[in-house]
Amino acid sequence: MVGQRGKVYNPPMPTSIVFLDVDSEDLASVKKRFPDAEIYEGVLEGEQLVSACKSAEVISFFVHTKFSAETINQLPNLKLICARSVGYDHIDLEACKKKGITVCNVPDYGSHVIAEHVFALLLSAVRHVAEADDRVEAGEFNYDGLRGIALRGKTLGIIGTGKIGKKVAQIAHGFGMKIVAVDKCSNSELEDLLNVQYVEFSQLLSQSDIVTLHVPALDSTRHMINSESIAQMKDGVIIINTARGELIESFALAEGLKSGKVRYALLDVMEHEKNFEENKDLIDHPNAVTTPHIAFYAEESMRNMYEDCFESIEQYLAGEEPEHTVECK
Repeated sequence: MVGQRGKVYNPPMPTSIVFLDVDSEDLASVKKRFPDAEIYEGVLEGEQLVSACKSAEVISFFVHTKFSAETINQLPNLKLICARSVGYDHIDLEACKKKGITVCNVPDYGSHVIAEHVFALLLSAVRHVAEADDRVEAGEFNYDGLRGIALRGKTLGIIGTGKIGKKVAQIAHGFGMKIVAVDKCSNSELEDLLNVQYVEFSQLLSQSDIVTLHVPALDSTRHMINSESIAQMKDGVIIINTARGELIESFALAEGLKSGKVRYALLDVMEHEKNFEENKDLIDHPNAVTTPHIAFYAEESMRNMYEDCFESIEQYLAGEEPEHTVECK
């Protein structure tokens, strides 16, 4: 097997490799790199997942497949997990550590792509793009009722200034926006070059015209946007979530939209993504723009995602520790 860096990998014995959650558009690249791998396009669960991976030494999958301790303990040959994602909270790291399984992720396959989607959602809402398009297609070429909002001069509150939050700040700076942020660690580069001002959470809520979320789903961040935090925001605030649905209490956000406290809810993720009835009030509201978790989903980011995963597998086959190994605490 020849890797991207030109090395020839000759593992001492055949290695069973399984790829899960593979989109049809990506089948060819996986087959070309690992022609002997087993590939599954759909998301597998329970007995089907265990059966597909029973003899696997290496498994690669996206966020939709959950690897619990129960599943991991039924895979006797598993040595390497390659998550094609930044996050790895869908993997039981403690179980992996007990069994000596190496876990890899993809630290940054496209933070700029997600940041761009933040502004795709924002601009489509404040400039009434979808409504205007529908109107023109219906033969009505006029702008009555479509007055928009300028971003220049607005205050953007960024919750979390990691890789994605940093990219959002860079784009916002280009629009001439004022930027406030909350993070455990401030970024001096953002402060010096983009005039980002780090503030307390309550200050961000009260000062921001637009609030965008870029933190992981943890016990400490679950429902950080709730009825109490929304009450602290400006009237007519815009809330954007391209991170994790659990960050926002759905009912509270729906109530904020109904009352007018929240002018727009722009969501690429939602708390109850598998239960549309739970989200019906949000999805049906005219001032909610929802997309089905596509912020990451661009040609460039998908290519980077697979490439980093491929390299981790090749490093393992060469007897090396993969570069993007996650510490299993």
